[in-house]
Amino acid sequence: MQTLSKPKGHFWSVATRGLNPFLLAGSAILVIYAIGFANGYSIRILTLSGVFAILVLGYQFIFGHAGALSLAQGALFGLGAYATGILGAQYELGFAFTFPISIAVSMIVAAIVAIPVLRLETHYFALATLGISQICLMVAVNWIDLTGGSNGIASIPSIVVFGFAVPRGIGLLSFIWLAVILFGVISWRLMNGIYGRAFEVARANDAVASAIGLNTSRLRFTAFLLSALYAGAAGAFYAHTIRVVSPDAMELPFMVTCMTMAVVGGRYRVAGAILGALLLIHLPEWFRFLERYNMIAYGLVLLFMVVLAPSGIVGLLEKAVARLRPPQPDLLPSPIQLPATEAASASPGQPVLAVENLSLSFGGVKAVNDVSFTIQAGEIVGLIGPNGSGKTTLINLISGFYKPATGSIRHNGMSLARLQAFRIAQLGIARTFQNLNLIDEMNAIENVAVARGAKRKLADLGSALLGRAAETAMARQEAMGCLVRLGVGELANTKCGDLAYGVRRKVEIARALALEPSLLLLDEPAAGLNPREQDELRERVRSLAAEGVTILVVEHNMRFLRPLADRMICLDQGSILASGLPEAVCSHPKVVEAYLGLEDTAA
Repeated sequence: MQTLSKPKGHFWSVATRGLNPFLLAGSAILVIYAIGFANGYSIRILTLSGVFAILVLGYQFIFGHAGALSLAQGALFGLGAYATGILGAQYELGFAFTFPISIAVSMIVAAIVAIPVLRLETHYFALATLGISQICLMVAVNWIDLTGGSNGIASIPSIVVFGFAVPRGIGLLSFIWLAVILFGVISWRLMNGIYGRAFEVARANDAVASAIGLNTSRLRFTAFLLSALYAGAAGAFYAHTIRVVSPDAMELPFMVTCMTMAVVGGRYRVAGAILGALLLIHLPEWFRFLERYNMIAYGLVLLFMVVLAPSGIVGLLEKAVARLRPPQPDLLPSPIQLPATEAASASPGQPVLAVENLSLSFGGVKAVNDVSFTIQAGEIVGLIGPNGSGKTTLINLISGFYKPATGSIRHNGMSLARLQAFRIAQLGIARTFQNLNLIDEMNAIENVAVARGAKRKLADLGSALLGRAAETAMARQEAMGCLVRLGVGELANTKCGDLAYGVRRKVEIARALALEPSLLLLDEPAAGLNPREQDELRERVRSLAAEGVTILVVEHNMRFLRPLADRMICLDQGSILASGLPEAVCSHPKVVEAYLGLEDTAA
């Protein structure tokens, strides 16, 4: 392993994310072709390809990065086109007015729509956005006085910028593709860092995203608005390119074309959006002999890519290049250790965690029944009990994943009752999961760095646009420090899916530590570890407590827990059976009867 004391540049390699050699080479070929060989018709097709590239770049935010199947992108595109057509042709406003208004119209409609529909899951969200698209189509067809009905709006003026009319042909082609470059750079800047990785975490596992302090609802809302921004801009350019706007732009075949472009090129890559647009705009020309069966061709291409190449053509090319490229040395940042947690609570004598009369039922079964306890600053408290006794449910209640039916939870005197899980994580309550919840396609340092970025408030739109390169680099160094603290720094660049089980457990704890927690909730951290790994983990957990972290450990492994815990609480059927020092709890007759009597207690 090699370390870098001063990491430079962006969070992840430019060569492997979005703006890559394939994009640069393709751009050069496109310029040479347009200037030297293309006729008027080919230039028009290339111009439309640029328009659709912008549309698909926007669609990548919601469909690719947010992982939500929106069928409203065509409608948002049509709204932008109609706004330009109405304002330009009917009210004779110039591009300086029509362009921002077209974007604003699409974004306003998207914002209004997002409030109810983004709460829906998977196919319900797709159906809702399809319904919205159909409403927009019906308005375009039937509001004849404004939209021209089925005939649409014609005679849309050319683009005029600072008194200069952009000429059709090469002039318009160059203008549109300069816009493609601008929008592409914005997309790359947003998604080629911690913000992009935050979307990846939220897309893969909503629970993990909330546990590290990410507001997944805000991420999806922002993605939907960004997709609308790009769609509105693309719609405006489309209106100026073909000079006619009709309801066709809002129909389902148009939306299918947009989706196919994203899938074929690669829905997570800037180059993928551009390549998909270029290929799919030219596809009808190549398959003109199919006539009215072109939608079948789109469907077959879409099915083929989804099954055989889900990462798109650009993803396939990147994998091929990665296989051919000689192995590169692991370049890792020099670790920076996070400061020790303050051992004191909000006020002297006040517990870090106070649970009072907590209850929750599922279908009439009391999972947690009138549970009360406190944990003081710097304590390690073990939570034991038979399977189904309510241990993990209690962890979920404390961390905000479940809401109690009755009772209260206070952290340093602050009530957590009405707070969402991501807010609780931001307050300094970090957790691990009973079943490992790492993002397997990301490497270890990326998993931890996203959490660290969330803590530093780098995982938001403003930070992504501003860059904040120094803080991003610092977050990565601090993530490396968390991994080193758990003894897995050497494996920081390894994908989590390729790590041994015990190592992955440590990476998950490192991710929790990246939040600088005052309270750490560990759900069966020793599960699956061999005795040597258990002993090593026990010492590391002790060192965390010595540095000021208060810890609640759910564990079945008494060999691991008894020497570790300062106190123990035993649950049975959702209620506290016994509480006190480990020796007293483990020798309690009811605990032995309900729990320990069923296990080997020699440890």
